[in-house]
Amino acid sequence: MSEQNYKVLPRDVEQGEFHQAIEKFRALLGNENVLVEDAQLKPYNKIMMPSEDAEHAPSAAVTATTVEQIQGVVRICNEHKIPVWTVSTGRNFGYGSTAPHHRGQIILDLKKMNKIIHVDAELGTALVEPGVTYQQLYDYLQENNIPLMLSFSAPSAIAGPLGNTMDRGVGYTPYGEHFLMQCGMELVLANGDIYRTGMGGVEGDNAWQVFKWGYGPTLDGMFTQANYGICTKLGFWLMPKPPVIKPFEIQFEEETDIAEIVEFIRPLRINQVIPNSVVIAGVLWEASTAGVRRADYTSEPGATSDAILKQIQKDKHLGAWNVYCALYGTPEQVAVNWNIVTGALKQLGKGKIITEEEAGGTEPFTYRAKLMSGVPNLREFGLYNWRGGGGSMWFAPVSQARGSECDKQYALAKQILNKHGLDYVGEFIVGWRDMHHVIDVLYDRTNPEETKRADACFNELLDEFEKRGYAVYRVNTRFMERVAQSYGPVKRRLEHTLKKALDPNNILAPGKSGIDLDKFNDW
Repeated sequence: MSEQNYKVLPRDVEQGEFHQAIEKFRALLGNENVLVEDAQLKPYNKIMMPSEDAEHAPSAAVTATTVEQIQGVVRICNEHKIPVWTVSTGRNFGYGSTAPHHRGQIILDLKKMNKIIHVDAELGTALVEPGVTYQQLYDYLQENNIPLMLSFSAPSAIAGPLGNTMDRGVGYTPYGEHFLMQCGMELVLANGDIYRTGMGGVEGDNAWQVFKWGYGPTLDGMFTQANYGICTKLGFWLMPKPPVIKPFEIQFEEETDIAEIVEFIRPLRINQVIPNSVVIAGVLWEASTAGVRRADYTSEPGATSDAILKQIQKDKHLGAWNVYCALYGTPEQVAVNWNIVTGALKQLGKGKIITEEEAGGTEPFTYRAKLMSGVPNLREFGLYNWRGGGGSMWFAPVSQARGSECDKQYALAKQILNKHGLDYVGEFIVGWRDMHHVIDVLYDRTNPEETKRADACFNELLDEFEKRGYAVYRVNTRFMERVAQSYGPVKRRLEHTLKKALDPNNILAPGKSGIDLDKFNDW
């Protein structure tokens, strides 16, 4: 094929050099797996952040189907100093989508590597490739009558366990801390070596998916939210499906109830009476996922008034806060724990409990119950219709699971969002001892003025939360460098020292979590 002019090039790479790399990709992967035309790259151009599409435009995309091909891609990238941004099956909406960190990086798309390598029904383990979706794995369990259940993120049907775990996502079952449940990774390193964590390096070993630690330093964590390797296989644990799953909701009438809710939930959660990640969702989150749009109530610009929020709460039979939990086990176990929960609620003196039978198949209870029962769905995408316009950024600060912390975070977040004319659409997820406060900063990306406000809002959220000792655990690609600064210079120097040793040409996802040898100079 004759040399062509590519519209977007990697940083510091000339047309001729890039064309040589593209020709090598074609020889390795076949023409059909090397994408350079605008129409072919469109799926990798969509972003939901308040920056120009052009800032995140890829120069090309390649798809691989084997580990050996990935090794070949890495070799070519090293030869021509081409940065590569890896994606698989999920879309990562709100955390940057599938677009690369910065303009010119090529996309390595692994969605065609979608083999379920094994599921062990007795040990409750699985080993999968990057392209396996939760829906695919759920169907496999159903078709083979395997009594195990999955834990996944809310937009579960199209997301996958490998990508979600490597980005340290969480789910809604007792196995909801996904990185805690991973057991064994296979990675292609920047030099092309294949590295297996835990017991995976021992020839003939069969304990790779049951014993995490192996021998010597345990390195699994350093490959998550990082750019030190490309994960090509992931092992993880699946929960045995219990005889009884009892999802329920507790509604609280006032937004000022949040501190008491957390103080009520925490002992039940730490003691494992309620074993799953409890969600405390605000009224707009639940209304959006039940199909309500802002335009149904007002056409006024700016933040939605408290009076309208109360009206939505009344019309849709929601609480100001809506708490979702589930009990798991034998009928006897569930009955005992149900008595403990209802007894504690009676002692609290507020809150209306709603069982699955009482909810009667209504939304949003139904999709929440599915999430807690391991049944994938896409209901949460209703959030994007609340305001419309395709802008979404997840702001996710972490705190101790204390009522006073939630009170402070909620008040601060709502004040900043409303100041910029945006709504508080958020939920708290109660882990064992921590609280993930997840806020979807929704805005109309087709409106330049609103987009500018959303950008200012997100920056102010980061700044003001940091002043009070809060940092986010995950963020979209636009703000990765900014968030990395929150965690201090020593951590950053160590991360870049590792990067320099493992990937001296800086080819693997430069910019991921603020790790980029071309930009970092604080040695």
